[in-house]
Parts: sequence; C-alpha cells; structure tokens
Amino acid sequence: MLTRRSLVAAAASGVVALALTACSTGPTSEAAADPATSSSSAVDKDAFPTTVKHAFGETTISAEPKRVATVGWNDADVVVSLGVIPVGATKITWGGNANGSTDWFDAAVTKLDADAQIARYDDTAGIPVEEIAAAKPDLILGVNSGITKEDYDKLSKIAPTVAYPGQAWGTSWEQSVELVGQALGRTELATKVAADTNKAIDDAIAKYPQIKRKSAAWAWFTPTDLSVVSLYTSQDLRPQILRRFGMVDAPTVAALSKGNTQFSANLSAEKSSTLAADALIFYVEKPEEVDTLKKHPLLGQIPALKTNHYVASADNAVALTMSSPSPLSMPVALEKFLPKIASAVDGTPAQ
Repeated sequence: MLTRRSLVAAAASGVVALALTACSTGPTSEAAADPATSSSSAVDKDAFPTTVKHAFGETTISAEPKRVATVGWNDADVVVSLGVIPVGATKITWGGNANGSTDWFDAAVTKLDADAQIARYDDTAGIPVEEIAAAKPDLILGVNSGITKEDYDKLSKIAPTVAYPGQAWGTSWEQSVELVGQALGRTELATKVAADTNKAIDDAIAKYPQIKRKSAAWAWFTPTDLSVVSLYTSQDLRPQILRRFGMVDAPTVAALSKGNTQFSANLSAEKSSTLAADALIFYVEKPEEVDTLKKHPLLGQIPALKTNHYVASADNAVALTMSSPSPLSMPVALEKFLPKIASAVDGTPAQ
C-alpha cells in the first residue's frame, strides 16, 4: 500500500530505505534549560486516569506512561518536547541524519539524557507491530500518522494506543501537543510548549510582513510523468503551517481540497496556467530540474514559475521541518525555510 510517508518521500527523493536500531530507553526525569525541551519530572496533579478521544474511539491511560513508543511522523518530537524520551520511533531517512533521526531531535534528547538510545524500527511495509512490541511500550502514540483500524487493533493489544483525532496525516502540531500532553499527563507543560512555539512563530513572521495574506501552493512533480501537477491539499501539514505563517491557500488548492479527504490532489498539466499563487513551493533533487519545468510547454505556464515566485526545495532536512512541524523542528523552519518563502513572494526564486 502506498502510504503518505512513502509517497512524499518518493516524490521528493525517489527512494525510501529504513532500518532497525536495536536499543531503547525509558523516560528521564532530568530537565533541560530550553523551554521547548524542558520538563518537570512531576506530572499534573490528578492527571490519571485520563481518556483520550481519537478517530478510532477512546483510549484510557490509567497511570503515567514509562515506556512510550511512537508511530506518527512528529510524535517522537512532541514527546521529547514534553520531557519524555520514547523507547521507540520510526526511522527517518528522507530528511533524516546518519542516525536515522534528525539533528533537532538528537539535540533535544541529549539535553534530557546524553546516553539515551532509542529503537528505530522499519515501517517500509507498514506498521512494524513485532518491532514495536519488542520495545515493550506501555503507551503507543500515532497522533500524526496514517494507521488503519486494523493497525490500531493490533497495536492496542500491545499497549494503550492513541490515534489521530480526525483525518490521517492531518493532525496539526498544536493538536499533537495537546493530545500527547494529555496522554502523558503533562497538559500544563503542553500548554506552555505550545505558547512558546507560537510566540516564536509570531516573532519570526513579523520580520516578513510581505507574506501576510499572500497565496501559496505546495507541489511536487514526478519526473517520469509531467502530465500532472501534484498539490498538497488544505488538510496537509504543509499548507497548514503556511497558513499559520499568515498565508492563504491558492485558489486552485482550495478548490481541489473541497470534499477531499486525501492529503494531495492532481491538476492536469494542461491547466497549469490556472495555478495562480503568490508563491509556489516544490521539491527538486537537482537545480537543473527547475529549468526542465520552466521549459516544459505546459508546466512552464505555471504563473509563479514564469515570474520567479517560487521555492525549489532541495534540502530535505529543512523541508522536513515544514512537512512535519513540531516544537523541536520549528526553530529550523523559521530560520531556514521562512526566509525562502519571503524571497519567493518578493520575486526572487529560492533554492
């Protein structure tokens, strides 16, 4: 089955290769200095039992989780931002570092416990139930994931499992922080982490007033089939974070998103000229791919391509902060990706 993870990675880089790292660790009580990664060892008073509502029903967590496993895209980030180190998480290859992790995640974990080791399991063929079970979790989080009801039922036999609240892959970072905070019994800290992150966003976008209310479309192109433009719909995390930055969905994106529960939709290349947007963002592997698109008889008619209002994203690690935003990755997104968006709006293409 072609999942959102595999489709996005394939669209951006062509190949997904995942592997398993053998070790794991439980949560630490040590707190870090950074507000985004700090935590008190104390759980909220009367936090448990707590019942979390999600797409597949309700999950009751009777006591403070000690061994948390994650299967969602940014769930591990959120867990660490609340001061808990997960015992397991899916390995990140697209946009990840040599450890199958991310630099921001590793830095936050190190602040909590420099000796921590986390199991990284292979999800290429689907949710790796056996590997997750081997980590012996007492809570499994798939808050920002695409797990199916069948997956959920299997995982629930291992430990209490919390799925996404609405659409698969559509959970905003704020919703993730709220739900994970409830599941971990750390709602007060979750509120603070969300507030600190939102302040950082507000401070950063204040430097780029030109992007406010400007329209944006995030696309990808398949080199072997340039007959369509693939666009991320309004529910996807990329358009979500662009809207949080003060932008609006391009009219074509908004139209294709109506009644669409999928994270992407295709626009025929023959309709390229109708894809009006103040900024177009898309993935490339090599700079020359931009020239190929601009010279294409149909795709070259995309207005933002013709007028140089685009971001051709080739840095997968930086792009990951936008496709899977979290309190940990947000500083990187604000420092390295936000200025590219502003540049595109100004008419200077960014790569």
